[in-house]
Parts: sequence; C-alpha cells; structure tokens
Amino acid sequence: MYYVLEKKKTSALQLNETPAERILKTAKKELRLTELPFHIECFDNSNLQGSNPVAACVVFKNAKPAKREYRHFNIKTVVGPDDFGSMTEIIYRRYKRLLDEGHKLPNLVIVDGGKGQLSAALKALDELSLRGKLPIIGIAKRLEEIYYPGDPVPLYIDKNSETLKLIQKLRDEAHRFGITHHRSQRSKDMIVSELDKVKGIGDKTKKALLLKFKSVAGIKNATKEDLENEIGKSKAQVLTTYFMSEQSN
Repeated sequence: MYYVLEKKKTSALQLNETPAERILKTAKKELRLTELPFHIECFDNSNLQGSNPVAACVVFKNAKPAKREYRHFNIKTVVGPDDFGSMTEIIYRRYKRLLDEGHKLPNLVIVDGGKGQLSAALKALDELSLRGKLPIIGIAKRLEEIYYPGDPVPLYIDKNSETLKLIQKLRDEAHRFGITHHRSQRSKDMIVSELDKVKGIGDKTKKALLLKFKSVAGIKNATKEDLENEIGKSKAQVLTTYFMSEQSN
C-alpha cells in the first residue's frame, strides 16, 4: 500500500511540472550536469571570406529565449577568416565582462562547432581561470555530436530528445542572430564605401543624407531640388554629377 501511495504521489508531482522544468531536468541528466541549466548561453561566429567577422551570443533562461540579453560582437583582435581565434576572443570578452561586473555566470555554455571550436573556447576559460567552473560543450553540425572538454569521444543524444532539440534551438538562434548582424555590418560598409568615393562629400554630409533619404538608393532617386534643400547647391551638384558619371560607365 505504501509503495502504491508513493507512486501516486510521485506521479502527481510529475504532472505538476511545467514543460520547462521537465526539459531542464532531462537536459541535466542527459548532459551530465551538476545543476539545472536554467541559464544557457550559445556562441556562433559569422564571416564571409573573412570580411566583417562578427559573432553572436544568445541567452536562454528557463528553456526560453531571453532576447534582451543577446549580444553581438565585432571581432577586434583577429585578422582574416580565423574562426578558432574569433571564438577565443568572444568567449574571453563575454566572461571577462561578466566577472568584472559581478554578474552570475551561466549554468551551461554551448559553442557551435566540434573539438576545434571547443578547444578555442577553453583557451579563453583558461585565461580567466574558469576551466572546470563553467560547464561548456560543443555541438558539431554534421552528426549533432556533443563534445566535452578533455573527452575525444563525443556524446550522441537521441534525435527525438528534448535536450537535443533545446540545444538545436540555441544553436540555430545564435546562427540567425549572428547572420543578421553580419549582413547589417556588410550593408553599412557598402553604403559608406560608395559614398566615400564621392570627392567633396564629408562625413557630416553623408550622415545628413542617410538620415534624410535612408539609403544610397534613396539618395540616387532624390530630385536635385531635394538634395539642394538638404545639403546646398554646390554639394548637390557634386552628387548628381558623380551619379550621372557612374550611370554612363
């Protein structure tokens, strides 16, 4: 009778669990963590042939996106397409800042990539004396392998597991967030570089034009009168002459 009552009590408790609690408990067990991964952070690099290298950090709390805590990183110390160097930089910058500002560290860190990316992240944790104090794993895309520090043999989680689905959501969100920022940076650079070609148009004028007409295409489509009203006759003439010469080439 006691066994039956205990079983009913356990079942009742399980029924009262929220989906998030169930997912986190499953993740703790399947990922061999010492505590519930209530706060998870995931990192992804993004570059196009080494141009505009950026990275993204997305944050999930209670198994849901905490979008206000997402962060973009423009890579500062790495030249060219060096994903490993970029990962070391962003992990170091992220957790150096959290430590300096006295914020709580996450219960789990995920890096998008296999052994190479994980090793790069660990270099940063070593510099911060956080190895072994901050749980970290890498996820390799091809077979969805989970890598742990110091273990050459990956962990394979059931494809239908809620744990794997949670990790995939984090990884995909980090990729989406990073790509969006990367495209934005490339677009800004393209706008600036095109206007930079126009001799006689300074930074203040460029800013005024972009504020008014929103884009280079908007500037090109503006009437000469609109340009004159915004930046004066002489500069408007410089712009229209430049755009006309571009069209004829």
